[in-house]
Amino acid sequence: MRAPLCLLLLVAHAMDMLALNRRKKQVGTGLGGNCTGCVICSEENGCSTCQQRLFLFIRREGIRQYGKCVHDCPPGYFGVRGQEVNRCRKCGATCESCFSQDFCIRCERQFYLYKGKCLPTCPLGTVAHQSTRECQEECELGPWGSWSPCRHNGKTCGSAWGVETRVREPIQTGREEATTCQVLSESRKCPIQRHCPEERNPSQKKGRKDRRPRKDRKLDRKLDGRPHQPPA
Repeated sequence: MRAPLCLLLLVAHAMDMLALNRRKKQVGTGLGGNCTGCVICSEENGCSTCQQRLFLFIRREGIRQYGKCVHDCPPGYFGVRGQEVNRCRKCGATCESCFSQDFCIRCERQFYLYKGKCLPTCPLGTVAHQSTRECQEECELGPWGSWSPCRHNGKTCGSAWGVETRVREPIQTGREEATTCQVLSESRKCPIQRHCPEERNPSQKKGRKDRRPRKDRKLDRKLDGRPHQPPA
């Protein structure tokens, strides 16, 4: 009884070891590639852990995935270093090549690269270069100027909300392209709390003009009612 039982245990142990070796191998070959640089590798899924300084690149085909250890991530992916595993992560949908998830270095077709972003059209003040698919500055702008006086309907006095404006003008470089530069401006609301002196003077002058003729008219009426006296 002991001999068959021991034999059965040995067979079961051998099968378990065979299955374990198939799942995890230190060195071996997988589907469509090899386990070079891997720490843990399987025939079904390839590498799952890489040696230091290598990146784990996961290639997906349908519902299956296969891991491979690479020195540099392929185009469309960027490397992220972690405490346990360095991984290759996919760039954004409009990004063909990137440094990180938020900084592209080359865009897909129909998009233009501007400051690490892929845009459908170039922003104001830039021109699109079809060969490089990049947006380049038309000209260099200087710093923002001072805010203009607060105005409301063209006046800087009164009691109302007005608008003040400041601009960024292009730096004069002597190039012909400078003539095509556009001045940038921005505006904001501002309060006006200052009386307009020109609005007080007309009323005061009008009052003085109106009072003096009335006195003259009263005096004229009194003189007209006196009897005429001939000179002595």
